[in-house]
Amino acid sequence: MKIRSTTILTVRKDERVALGGDGQVTVGSTIVKADASKIRRLHGDTVLTGFAGGAADAFALLERFEAKLKEHPGNLIRAATELAKLWRTDRVLRRLEAMMIVVDARHTLLIAGTGEVIQPSDGILAIGSGGGYATAAARALAAHSSMGAAEIVRRSLEIAAGIDIYTNTNIAVEELSCRN
Repeated sequence: MKIRSTTILTVRKDERVALGGDGQVTVGSTIVKADASKIRRLHGDTVLTGFAGGAADAFALLERFEAKLKEHPGNLIRAATELAKLWRTDRVLRRLEAMMIVVDARHTLLIAGTGEVIQPSDGILAIGSGGGYATAAARALAAHSSMGAAEIVRRSLEIAAGIDIYTNTNIAVEELSCRN
């Protein structure tokens, strides 16, 4: 599924995880909003989530994901897996067009409607139309700079916004500590 209209990126580095996204909302080739908030704190501020795709679809999924977190407290992987199963098998939900990145102190996960729950090996993950550009920039910055996770996310999203027309520089970044 190719999602256009935003870029969401997460980076884990030095006992921190940051998740950020731009604020652009595009309908076709028209920018209709520049400052949308696509990053949410959930579960007592212990989980961050970001979404790309249809806003109404993403909010429907976000609501169900939050319910799964309540059913499986402290178990992000289980909550994500249960959402992916529901998303894939429910006749109404399977029509939703969105993707989500969810992170907590220990895990970084991509959740997609075709049943995927993917955990990247390097802690860097992006979705949306500028995701490839943001991932490349984040990997380079993580390997070759002393920047922290939040700064890498911000700078990588700025780079993606300079390339991808569906991504802007109105960037929001949230961060969690990975210390136990």
